[in-house]
Amino acid sequence: MNKAELVNVMAEKACLTKVDAKKALDAFICAATEAIRKGERISLVGFGTLSTTKRPARKGRNPQTGKEIMIAPKTVVKFKASADLVK
Repeated sequence: MNKAELVNVMAEKACLTKVDAKKALDAFICAATEAIRKGERISLVGFGTLSTTKRPARKGRNPQTGKEIMIAPKTVVKFKASADLVK
């Protein structure tokens, strides 16, 4: 499902216009992005939890040459699905 399809489903299920549904989805994405960038957890009961985790620097290999390289540390987003989501 892409963003346009999600907007259509949201509009239908919430009895909103597509414009209002798109505004609501954009507002959610904006708020979630800001929270994730601050390192906050987002917990949506019945859906799941978004959080960040730090990956340490590590050694890797260039697949073309086989030469060992250092992979920089980075912060990544992690999603843990709710038990209700996968029923």
